[in-house]
Amino acid sequence: MLTPELKALCDQVRETAFAIHRYHRHGHLEKIYQNALVHRLTKQGLKVEAQRPLNVYDEDGTLLGEFFADLVVEGKLLIELKAVSTVVDEHVAQVLGYLRSSRIEDGLLINFGSPKLQIRKYILNDAFRSTPQPQEL
Repeated sequence: MLTPELKALCDQVRETAFAIHRYHRHGHLEKIYQNALVHRLTKQGLKVEAQRPLNVYDEDGTLLGEFFADLVVEGKLLIELKAVSTVVDEHVAQVLGYLRSSRIEDGLLINFGSPKLQIRKYILNDAFRSTPQPQEL
């Protein structure tokens, strides 16, 4: 279940992403949007880590390796950024795999590449670790 604190954090990230998209529009590389989110969220007093290494575990807890999350906000919200014309199933699979493997429960998939900003929220919990469902913000 989405706590009020996490919902407020998601809202803050969403509003900041919208302001960035409104100002910069679509058409830049993903790195530009990543830098903008880091800059603006940090100015708001949030702890933001870009390209944070996260361990990937197998089901029995065995460490398999690591991947680099685009952003992790406040140590509890994973953000996967895209700058593509539309989000496709592979992008969703990527963020869900990152959540499942890293054992972070909450994630946002944000696409700056289309004329309309696309944001999807995903929650991974014990009830559906194997098949998480997107949540509308």
